[in-house]
Amino acid sequence: MLTNHVFLLLLCCVAALPFLWMVLTSFKPFNEVQSTHWVPRDWQAENYPNVFKALRYGALQSEEVGQWGFGQFFTDSAFMRYYFNSLYIAAAVTFLQCLTSAMAAFAFSRLRWRGRDKVFLMYLATMMIPGLVLMIPNYQIMMRLRWVDSYAGLIVPAAFSAFGTFLLRQFMLTIPSSMDEAAEIDGASKWQVFWEVIMPLARPGLIVLCIFTFMGTYNSFFWPLVMLRTQEKYTLPVGLLFFDSSQGQETQLLLAAVTMSVVPLIVLFVILQKYLVKGIQLGAVKG
Repeated sequence: MLTNHVFLLLLCCVAALPFLWMVLTSFKPFNEVQSTHWVPRDWQAENYPNVFKALRYGALQSEEVGQWGFGQFFTDSAFMRYYFNSLYIAAAVTFLQCLTSAMAAFAFSRLRWRGRDKVFLMYLATMMIPGLVLMIPNYQIMMRLRWVDSYAGLIVPAAFSAFGTFLLRQFMLTIPSSMDEAAEIDGASKWQVFWEVIMPLARPGLIVLCIFTFMGTYNSFFWPLVMLRTQEKYTLPVGLLFFDSSQGQETQLLLAAVTMSVVPLIVLFVILQKYLVKGIQLGAVKG
């Protein structure tokens, strides 16, 4: 048992090394970025506020780093706008995908209708299609709907998920059907059974899907890169790409920006960690 714990601890340390290097390098001055030592000799905490000053609308030049007021970080900094765009799109997609997946899972697991299992198999078959194959058809649909370079073009296509439906369906199948019957005897409608009986009991699965969806959308890069044209609508991954190209070799600023972009994911995981572990355990045991 002790050997297993030591082995797992070593694996955790190895996995944490890149993140540790990123954080430490984000505090280095420019002349220490290429050095071999990990710990900065001259700590530069101003790298973080300089990210907001360097990445501005219209002129992305790091030499324009005059004294800013607190309000200017929100009005003039493009980095704050990228932050807002990523959080807004990830939150919207997470809410819609959890809602649509839960409703579809309820229909596939609790309702009886002709051809249900065959439709579900066809629904699952879409998971076997690579995303790149659907890229051009999806883009053409967005063009016809005039959703290119818009939030809707990033949110609506990602609001439906076969994986989310499958995950929640497996959780709902573990709930005894007698609970549905008891609720219907008391006069509950199908919607009330779904919202007041099934949804609370499927909460562990919903939280797992919520975490996976938020992280996947927040880190999404290729689809926003294809869809977005206006700088004000860039998400963090796309904005950091142009930040890197515009700042040249300002590696310490780029790593400071990346470190700040990881913060929401760390906070989300810390808050929902116990629910995530519980949900995965329930799915592994009952699924």
